[in-house]
Amino acid sequence: MKLFNELRKHGKLAAKRHPMYDKNRFGKYLMVAMSVFWAGYLIFFGMTFAFALDTQSMEPYHLLNSGLVFVLAIDFLMRFPFQKTPTQEVKPYLLLPVKRNKIIDFLLIRSGLDTFNLFWLFLFVPFAIITLPKYFGFTGVITYCAGIWLLMIFNNYWFLLCRTLMSERIWWITLPVLLYGGIAAAIFIPKKSLVGDFFVNLGEGYIEGNGWMFAGTLAAIVAMWLINRKVMKALVYSELNKVEDTKVKHLSEYKFLDKYGEVGEYMRLELKLLLRNKTCKHGLRMVLLVVVGFSLVLSFSDIYDGVFMTNFIVIYNFAIFGLLFLSTVMSYEGNYIDGLMSRKESILSLLKAKYYLYSLGILIPLVLMIPAIVMGKIAVLMAVSWAIFTVGFVYFALFQLVVYNTKTIPLNAKIGVRQNTGTGLQNLVSFATFGLPIMFYFLLKTIFDETVSLYVLLFIGTGFIATSGLWMTNVYHRFMKRRYKNMEGFRDSRE
Repeated sequence: MKLFNELRKHGKLAAKRHPMYDKNRFGKYLMVAMSVFWAGYLIFFGMTFAFALDTQSMEPYHLLNSGLVFVLAIDFLMRFPFQKTPTQEVKPYLLLPVKRNKIIDFLLIRSGLDTFNLFWLFLFVPFAIITLPKYFGFTGVITYCAGIWLLMIFNNYWFLLCRTLMSERIWWITLPVLLYGGIAAAIFIPKKSLVGDFFVNLGEGYIEGNGWMFAGTLAAIVAMWLINRKVMKALVYSELNKVEDTKVKHLSEYKFLDKYGEVGEYMRLELKLLLRNKTCKHGLRMVLLVVVGFSLVLSFSDIYDGVFMTNFIVIYNFAIFGLLFLSTVMSYEGNYIDGLMSRKESILSLLKAKYYLYSLGILIPLVLMIPAIVMGKIAVLMAVSWAIFTVGFVYFALFQLVVYNTKTIPLNAKIGVRQNTGTGLQNLVSFATFGLPIMFYFLLKTIFDETVSLYVLLFIGTGFIATSGLWMTNVYHRFMKRRYKNMEGFRDSRE
């Protein structure tokens, strides 16, 4: 216990002493505000479900329990942007006379006791208080909520296993895809779903305080905990003991970029950055998988045929590539910023290269959405307007972060490096790039019809593209005024 308390203290001190601590405060306040908002939202839904699911055929808690698998699937997806694997913090202790298993055990225990695992209780507690006391008393409410909490802890360890494996090899994404695909098939294909019946019985066992149900859940948690422990220990040591492969298997020089001079040279540098470094390659693969998945769903399914979701998916497909790499613009270059700053106006050429390359990258989601255009799900004008608006206005907004980003992001580390969240400004701009364009579009639709609104987006995007040379020069001059402060931040945040 003394070791656990000491490691917990080290974690808090590491967060406070990190050079980005003060700059992340705004982001923390923003996340707290959003958490309060969603907590209120879940409380509202919990009370609504308690009355809306009150039918003559089944009790409300039976209906909600039959959908527990969907709650677990949503919880699994929600953890991707908010939860990191705990193994990043193992490396500093490996040279100390402390058992490695104890460190990993502490990190896994801390992950299981994380407050994120309590978040869904904002939905289930009000639901249980309204529906259960008349049959099971408040003891049923307590045991039911305890069971839900244990399920979330199990889901936490299941997510950690998948996330750790996917960070090592992207093809491990097939593990959750096959599992949830199999569960969906077991629910929707047979006339009587055994999966639904299992979760109904599981939930009722929690309500009744059935010891076997709790014992089975605890056994599943322990099993998943042990699997995580073994996998994380192996991956930590494999990364620490790895031998760098210095043999060049294939060398791409991108000779066709020679004719574009210095800008072409930086486009070559950006391509090598994206395709040769582990962190960038992993992010690029994840983006491609998400874009392909959304494009297929939009083209061949009617799940997201609503006006809002259709527009959201279209702008998401166009913006996500730039958002992933431009919200952290200059952060990867922070690893070698001193070399870039040694040449006059090299930063301006780098910014132009980034803009041209990521603008060409818009062609990938545009091509992937051709089936949706052929199927009549979206119009050609909609796809082209959002593409031009993204290259123009959205990229203009993201490039402003060149001036303010001062945090270096490691290029290759996965397990052995501590990953820190972005600054508050990065988070704010990231949310704004999705929310504001859609709000602006629907505001235009209240004034004009859909065609005119799309032409307005097209005109705005074209204007920002036409003036890209001017605003990029402005960004460059503002960056140069802050260059010493930014370079200090890049040096301090290097791992």
